[in-house]
Amino acid sequence: MKTVAFVPIKLNSERLPRKNLLPILGKPMCFHIVQTLLDVSSIDEVYVYCSSPEIVEHIPAGAQFLQRSESLDGNFVKGHEIYTSFIEEVRADTYVLAHTTSPFIKADTIENALRQMREHGHDSAFSAKEVRTFAWYEGQPVNFSPTNIPRTQDLEPIYAETSGFYAFRRSVFTELNRRTGINPYIAAVGEFEGIDIDTRDDYDMALTLASLQKD
Repeated sequence: MKTVAFVPIKLNSERLPRKNLLPILGKPMCFHIVQTLLDVSSIDEVYVYCSSPEIVEHIPAGAQFLQRSESLDGNFVKGHEIYTSFIEEVRADTYVLAHTTSPFIKADTIENALRQMREHGHDSAFSAKEVRTFAWYEGQPVNFSPTNIPRTQDLEPIYAETSGFYAFRRSVFTELNRRTGINPYIAAVGEFEGIDIDTRDDYDMALTLASLQKD
């Protein structure tokens, strides 16, 4: 059973220009998640999927560069199109999709998610933050009754995907046409692992958290 990880990267980010190369703890942002994937023993191969060979200068040794079409760099290209292209090129039984914008995901978290899939029948897994708060959607409470308000600690948790990583069987993507299956394992992460960098404020927060963790 072959497990392949891939990190889609484009250098022409719109909201935060060239964010994947911005420094965090002395390394480019893209370096961190690639190194984490290389540290996961259950992963057989790690790919960086980017249109520009320049990215090779910024990733750790051991990762493979696979050049993708520049047509996948457009601002209106959906992630699903990129994932489909990669999966058509690289054959595996299980894929781990990870993003550079979550540089603090731990190898142990991904390792455990893959173990859950192997040993407990989950067809997929993803990272998410557990949120225990009074949540509403379209004017209606989601996880509590307004006539019987529980203590905050007794609320049913809401899980918010962090986009840090998704692990899935090939069949989940090819047959269900999605990255989460029927029986996913939710890998709950804290604020540090769960950070997702899309804006300058996100990046500044990541630098602050990284410095605090370092101390």
